[in-house]
Amino acid sequence: MSLRTFGFDEFSFLLQSLQWTVVLTIIALIGGGLLGFAVALARTSSIKAVRVAAGTYIQIIQGIPVLMILFLSYYGLSLAGFELPPLIAAGASMTIYASGYLAEIWRGCIQAVPKQQWEASESLAMTRLQQYRYVILPQAVRISLPPTVGFAVQVVKNTSITSIIGFVELARAGQLINNATFQPFRVFIAVAALYFVVCYPLSQLSRWLERRLHAGSNR
Repeated sequence: MSLRTFGFDEFSFLLQSLQWTVVLTIIALIGGGLLGFAVALARTSSIKAVRVAAGTYIQIIQGIPVLMILFLSYYGLSLAGFELPPLIAAGASMTIYASGYLAEIWRGCIQAVPKQQWEASESLAMTRLQQYRYVILPQAVRISLPPTVGFAVQVVKNTSITSIIGFVELARAGQLINNATFQPFRVFIAVAALYFVVCYPLSQLSRWLERRLHAGSNR
C-alpha cells in the first residue's frame, strides 16, 4: 500500500483548518471578553460579596487546566444528557478559560487608573456608571491593550487542546495528515510555521502597543 506524500492538497487542508483555529480564537476572545469584563467590574465593586464571588470565579478558572474545562464541557455534559457539537463545546470551554484571565488583566488595568481620577470624577458629582464611562474605562482600555493582545497569542496556541475532542483545527489537521503520510517532520514544521504566521504579528503588535502607549503616557 502506497502512502500519500505531503503536498499541495495537504497544505491546503492545513490552511482550511487554520481558519477554524482563527474562528475559535475569535469566539473565545469575544465571549471571554464579554464575560471577563463583567467579572472585572464585579471584582472592583464596592460590595464585598460581589468582589469575593468574582475573585473566587477567577481563582477557580485559573486554577483548573483548560483541558479539564474542555473535558467537563464535552464529556461531562454528555453524561448529563447534553450532547454538544465539538465547536460549541470548544467555544464554550475557551470562552470560560479566556474570561478568567481577561477579567484579572482588566481588573488590574482598572485599578491602575490613578486614584486622583476617581476623586476628581466624584467631585463632579458623577455616578458610578458615569465615572466608568467617561473617566475610568477610557484610561483603562489604553492600559489594557498590550496585555490583551499578548494574551490573544496564548489563546491561539491553546486552541490546539481542542483537538482532543475531535475538533479539526490546525493541530488536529496536522495529526490527521501525519497519520496518512507518515511524514511528521514536514507536517509539523508546516503546522508550526502556520502558528508562527498568526502568533508572531500579534506578539509584535503587543510590544509595539506597549512601547507606544507607555511613551504616550510619559508625555
